[in-house]
Amino acid sequence: MIASRLLALASVLGFTATLLGQAPPPPPDLANYVNKEDKSFVWQTKEKKELPIGTVHQIEMTSQTWQEIPWKHTVEIYVPKGAKPNETMVLYNTGGNPSATGGVLGLAIADRVKAPVAFLFNIPNQPLFGGKTEDALIAETFKRFLATNDSSWPLLFPMAKSVVRSMDAVQGFAKKEWNFEVKNFVVTGASKRGWTSWMTAASGDPRVKAIAPLVIDTLNLPAQIENQKKAFGTASEQVRDYTNNGLLKQPESSGEKHLQAMIDPYSYRDKLTLPKMLIHGTNDPYWPQDALNSYWDGLKGEKHITYVPNAGHDLRELDKDGKKELIPMKAINALSAFSRSQMGGKPIPNLIGKHGDKDGKAVLSVECDQAVKSMRILTANSKSLDFRKSKWESQKVEGLQKVTEVSMEAPKEGYRAFLVEAEFEDEGLVYTLSTQIRILEAKK
Repeated sequence: MIASRLLALASVLGFTATLLGQAPPPPPDLANYVNKEDKSFVWQTKEKKELPIGTVHQIEMTSQTWQEIPWKHTVEIYVPKGAKPNETMVLYNTGGNPSATGGVLGLAIADRVKAPVAFLFNIPNQPLFGGKTEDALIAETFKRFLATNDSSWPLLFPMAKSVVRSMDAVQGFAKKEWNFEVKNFVVTGASKRGWTSWMTAASGDPRVKAIAPLVIDTLNLPAQIENQKKAFGTASEQVRDYTNNGLLKQPESSGEKHLQAMIDPYSYRDKLTLPKMLIHGTNDPYWPQDALNSYWDGLKGEKHITYVPNAGHDLRELDKDGKKELIPMKAINALSAFSRSQMGGKPIPNLIGKHGDKDGKAVLSVECDQAVKSMRILTANSKSLDFRKSKWESQKVEGLQKVTEVSMEAPKEGYRAFLVEAEFEDEGLVYTLSTQIRILEAKK
C-alpha cells in the first residue's frame, strides 16, 4: 500500500513538473550506486617514466566490485616539461589499456592546457559475460536489469563510479607526489565514455566542475529513436546491439521506462547546470545530422558545441590526400580551450546562433561576446536526410559584424544542411566553436 502511494505521488510530481516546463525528478538509482561505499577501492603508484617531452606517472586502481567482479584500471598522469599542477584537472576516461596513441593524445592535451592531465583506462572492464564487449556488453546489462529490476545492473553505473573513484586516486596522488590539492575536474571521454562523462556529472559529485562529452549525440532518447527512423528509415546499424535485443524502442513497460530514465542524461538536465562542451563529427555514422536539436535547448547553464566537418565517430579529419590525421586536432584544440577556461584562464567565447527565415531564405544570425578570428559557413547536400556520406564544403564569411547574418537557399532537390563555424585564438591555441545545424528541404 505504501509503495503504491509513493508511486502515485511520484507520477503526480512528474506530471506537475512537466506542466511547469521542468524535467521530472530523475531516479535516484545512479547516485545511490555511485555513493555506496565499496571497501575494495584501492590505488597505488606503479611507475614514473621520464620522456623528452614530459613525465608520465602510472597508477593501478581497483575502483569497485560490481556483480562480484573486481574492476581494475590503469590511470596515467601526463605532465609536460615545466608544467605545474592546477586546482582543476582534465580527466579523460577511455577504454582499453595504455598505448602509444593514448600517450600522444594525453600529452597533446596536457601541452595545450599547460598542466597535468589524467587518463583513466579500462572503462568498462571487459570482456565479460561470455566475451561481450562495448555496446554488446552494455545491452546485456540492460537486459539483466529488465529481468531482475536490480538497478545496479546498467553498465553505465559502474563506469561512472570508476571515474569518481579515479578522482579520489588522482587527488591522493597529487597530495603525495606534489604536495598539492587538486579540487576539481573537467571530465571528458568519447562515445560511451562521453556517455559516462554525462553520467558522472549526473551522479552529483561536486568535484565535477565541467564536462566535455565527445561523439555522444543521443540525449533525449525518445526523440532520438524517432530521429533515426526519420533520417535512416530504421535505427543506425551502429546500434544493432541494442536493436537486436529489443532495447532501442519507445518504452512500454514500467521497467523499460525506468531504465530509460536512469541511463538518459537528459533525465538529469535540471541538475546538469555545470559548463558543457559538446564535440561531434558531422559524418558520424551513429547519429542523424541534426540530433543535437532534440536536446540542445533543454540543456541548462553554460554550453558550447564544436562540429568537426567531414569527420566520423573518431573525429579525425581528412588531409588533402584523403588520409586521416593521427589524432583529432580540431577536437583536441576545442577541448583544450574549454579546459583552459575552467582552469582559471580566459572565459571561452559565448557563440550564439539563431536560425530563422527572411525574404524567402533561411537566415542564421551569429553573435559572439569575444573577438572572432574568422568565420565560415559550412554546407552539405544529400538526396535524403541521411548525411553520413555527404561532403561538407566551407566558405569564408566576409564583413563580420557584432551580429553577423548569413543566408542560405534551399536546394533544388533533396536536402541541405548548414552551420556557421567561428575560429578563435587564445595564446597561440587556435580552436573553433559552432552553431546548431539546420536542414533545408527542396521546395516542392
